[in-house]
Amino acid sequence: MALSDRLELVNPSEIRKLFDLAAGMEGLISLGIGEPDFDTPGNIKEYAKESLDRGMTHYGPNAGLPMLREAVARKFKNQNGIEADPKTEVMILTGANQAFLMGLATFLKDNEEVLIPSPAFVTYAPAVVLAGGKPVEVPTYEENEFRLSVDDLEKHVTEKTRALIINTPNNPTGSVLTKKDVEEIADFAVEHDLIIFSDEVYEHFVYDGVKNHSIASLDGMFERTITVNGFSKTFAMTGWRLGFVAAPAWIIEKMTRFQMYNSTCPVTFVQYAAAKALEDPRSWKAVEEMRNEYNRRRNLVWRRLNEMGLPTVKPKGAFYIFPRIKDTGLTDHQFSELMLEGAKVAVVPGSAFGKAGEGYIRISYATAYEKLEEAMDRMEKVLKEKKLV
Repeated sequence: MALSDRLELVNPSEIRKLFDLAAGMEGLISLGIGEPDFDTPGNIKEYAKESLDRGMTHYGPNAGLPMLREAVARKFKNQNGIEADPKTEVMILTGANQAFLMGLATFLKDNEEVLIPSPAFVTYAPAVVLAGGKPVEVPTYEENEFRLSVDDLEKHVTEKTRALIINTPNNPTGSVLTKKDVEEIADFAVEHDLIIFSDEVYEHFVYDGVKNHSIASLDGMFERTITVNGFSKTFAMTGWRLGFVAAPAWIIEKMTRFQMYNSTCPVTFVQYAAAKALEDPRSWKAVEEMRNEYNRRRNLVWRRLNEMGLPTVKPKGAFYIFPRIKDTGLTDHQFSELMLEGAKVAVVPGSAFGKAGEGYIRISYATAYEKLEEAMDRMEKVLKEKKLV
């Protein structure tokens, strides 16, 4: 099947559809897009200016600047316990999203299956389709805090299964896999000879003493894992478009070849700024400040949703919360439309993230505390007026 044919199988993001509908709506409070409301820390912007002044405006290596790959390798070792050779096992991308299509293209054959825990980030399934594979949703459940279990995986693995995507902390549910979860998933991957994509872009936003565990740090797992990360969430650098991966050398070599004929290389002066940022304590102080504020917002939204009659698991990570709206009698799309039209609050239908998301909505609390208070007041008012809770 030609790529043009595969594109016909991929629908536009439900999130973008919602925000096209909301565009220009006066007084709207958006709790939809997963983007930090914080500005990029000032020291990082200064590094970008410095790099421009130094004339770093030319092409760089296809796999990324050596100075950034080396800084990323040190970050992986010190923060994640992952040993990766910066020359052959680390690559810089134009945003972390690239990792999925580019990584899948290095090994996936036509019609091979990729297990995707559901609800899941909207990029995963389309990337599998575009790479010629078949996405297989593996439902996760509210009773288990939406954490993926091996029991769930065993029900969906077949002789055609080639890979598994995990996302911890998770978008859209905010769930975080425990160390035991990760160890059991690693054993499952070895037993079925699977390659794992481990999406860890929210790793620094965890709460209540929870820790994120990188599956590639476990014995023997680096050789079958593509660890995906980026700067967008950690340092509030969404518009800078910069991601990175650690993976076995044979995968990095093929991904570099893909990037060579796609975007050529990531933006040079941005890479310089990111390399300096990773090793500047001021950057990490800013991350801690963001995490503390997200935690404050999380507590507010979780409390208010439960008080207004929308049962909600308290998320352990990221900056999303996933309330159940089934008891209102509305579908998740109907509920989202009601909030948009009646409360001028934009939330995302849970089914935008897969079949297991039906009956839920995703709320992003990456917006100002005062706006979140106002949004909760508006939502509660509409629910009471319509006698839905």
